[in-house]
Amino acid sequence: MTVAKGAEIAPAKGKLGVLLVGLGAVSTTFIAGVEAIKAGIAEPIGSLTQMGTIRLGKRTDNRVPLIKDFLPLANLKDLVFGAWDIFPDSAYEAAVNAGVLETSLLAKVKTPLQKIKPMKAVFEQNYVKRLHGDNVKTGKNKCARLVMIWAASTEIFLKERPVHKTIASFEQAMRDDHKAIAPSMIYAYAALKSGVPFANGAPNLTVDIPALRLLAEKNNLPVCGKDFKTGQTLMKTIIAPGLKSRMLGLHGWYSTNILGNRDGEVLDDPDSFKTKEESKLSVLEYILQPEVYPRLYRDFSHVVRINYYPPRGDNKEGWDNIDIFGWLGYPMQIKIDFLCRDSILAAPIVLDLALFLDLAQRARMKGVQEWLSFYFKSPQTAPRLYPEHDIFIQLMKLKNTLRHLRGEDLITHLGLEYYD
Repeated sequence: MTVAKGAEIAPAKGKLGVLLVGLGAVSTTFIAGVEAIKAGIAEPIGSLTQMGTIRLGKRTDNRVPLIKDFLPLANLKDLVFGAWDIFPDSAYEAAVNAGVLETSLLAKVKTPLQKIKPMKAVFEQNYVKRLHGDNVKTGKNKCARLVMIWAASTEIFLKERPVHKTIASFEQAMRDDHKAIAPSMIYAYAALKSGVPFANGAPNLTVDIPALRLLAEKNNLPVCGKDFKTGQTLMKTIIAPGLKSRMLGLHGWYSTNILGNRDGEVLDDPDSFKTKEESKLSVLEYILQPEVYPRLYRDFSHVVRINYYPPRGDNKEGWDNIDIFGWLGYPMQIKIDFLCRDSILAAPIVLDLALFLDLAQRARMKGVQEWLSFYFKSPQTAPRLYPEHDIFIQLMKLKNTLRHLRGEDLITHLGLEYYD
């Protein structure tokens, strides 16, 4: 990803179509929320693009505009939605079934939600073993621009294979119906061949493979991923940097989750859980850097569990037991019980990614957009570059990228200039 300072950004003219792979709890909560905000009956809580500010210039300046006023982002009134799903329910029916939002709120946005009917999905049972649907693809809005976001279920764990190396080998593998070509890769390929930016909200391999990264570069398209950072991992990227900043040691971090939505049902399959586990386990290693701080973080125990518990629905509960040690090696503990709402945390991420990917496309930013790592459990990076997981560094990276785009000075927080 390269872009000149103060680069010209094409205006956000016309409708922006947000294409969602999966019309489940996350997607319907996102769509219903946007429609409620458009109608003036809700606030975009949790959305950096809508509620966040950005400091400009020196600390003595009073320039702290809203991000949405600082950048030419698409207006929410210009967002229109399309989706694919293996179930034929409209967005309204799917939202009712998901049970995330109150029926009284859904009733107020019923008309626009009923108009959204999912297109038949590309689906292969082997990749998501716990779901069974019949709205499966066997082979109208007048939008000026499109973005595509994978908001569907976690696929089984896959490793990079030789067929993923080049665009040619990947295309041949699709023709051969090769088992290493997952449905999410087909969606990403279709998007990138069609000139549509793509974000991966699940821990699937998808656009991590060289072939699709090359395709994004070749077609001058931004991509980002992977795995929306919502509940327990969000807490880890907030707390672990604090422990490291104070040089507090870690003996172990035990995490367990219970949730009962469709995502929980899918993750009840060991092959799908393996994909999610890989994403969640990597966070602490990268933040704490045990190879740099062996006396504090060498060989700490990190355990992650996810349990499907239908009565909980979308209201996920994450329990963390953290065994730390401080001065003279004395042990201490931290206990966290995060009773979160998975889709409520994910919906504003989908909104921000849609708007930022569209901005990146209009600014001619191509390839992996590492500045969007703020939103992901397993951020994509350039080859051989370790991913940054510290949420505070991620936010600084994101806002400095926005400043760079508008030709503003980057914020270093050095502060020496105030005392000269």
